[in-house]
Amino acid sequence: MGGMTNYEKLVRKPSFFRMFTGLSAGAFDKLLADLEPVWLARKAKQSATRPRRRKPGAGRKAKLRLADRLLLTLLYYRAYVTQEFVGFLFGVDKGTVSRKVQELSLCMAGVFRIPEKKVRIDPEDLELEAVFVDATEQPVNRPQRKQRDSYSGKKKRHTVKHQVVVTRKRKAPGGKQRVQIKAVSKAAQGRVHDKKVYDRSRLRIPKGVPKSGDSGYQGSDLQVPKKKPRSGQLSDEERRANRRLAKERIVAEHGIGKVKIWRIAADRYRHPPRRHTVMMKNVAGLHNRMYG
Repeated sequence: MGGMTNYEKLVRKPSFFRMFTGLSAGAFDKLLADLEPVWLARKAKQSATRPRRRKPGAGRKAKLRLADRLLLTLLYYRAYVTQEFVGFLFGVDKGTVSRKVQELSLCMAGVFRIPEKKVRIDPEDLELEAVFVDATEQPVNRPQRKQRDSYSGKKKRHTVKHQVVVTRKRKAPGGKQRVQIKAVSKAAQGRVHDKKVYDRSRLRIPKGVPKSGDSGYQGSDLQVPKKKPRSGQLSDEERRANRRLAKERIVAEHGIGKVKIWRIAADRYRHPPRRHTVMMKNVAGLHNRMYG
């Protein structure tokens, strides 16, 4: 394979690299090193289950190295343009882009290992300061059947929903606040209430760690804002408590907002719904690599 690869060209321009992938060059290299053994193990497993027709190494050589395949996948996640456009940039066809994105997405899920149910946050993590639970919705194509199930009354369109668990760790002297996404629930249809998604997740949090949610989690064991009673008003102390909680919970909003710099998690999702959970978990893993 002659000439410089797309990765070798882009890595020379750090600001462009982060703009195109959402990761710094250093974070990309660390992810590539973690991804390679998972990718090789996946290839070995596939080879063992398929009858071989040629000797190892025979046949047409792959046009894209692993670094370029990962770059292609992250560029697709970051910009969420058409696969034809990405294929044009890398000199491959649409089918190759689709296969590589799906292959690398499954490999990244094996690296990040973001849990989705029966979540348990490590009680030995003494730096953990607070846990915030929130839900995020993403527009999807209108389904052909059972359209009401995916219609979100809040967003006034068809959506898919995930519960996101965001943790905040104590700020080191002179350092930045560390925010991580610890869990992403299994995809739920837009009509499902936030509290029902929370109940299904069976979240387990160490005792003594504050955990809070927004007003959509009324009736759960989370700390939530005090609602104004019917034909009544909140007291001054209750309003101050709600403001304090809102200031703390902005961490969750910022975490979800940073996740959505990868446009595949923000724009209308064009792929089959069954792939959405893997995608969201990968984007959460990318967020943790870059901001956590």
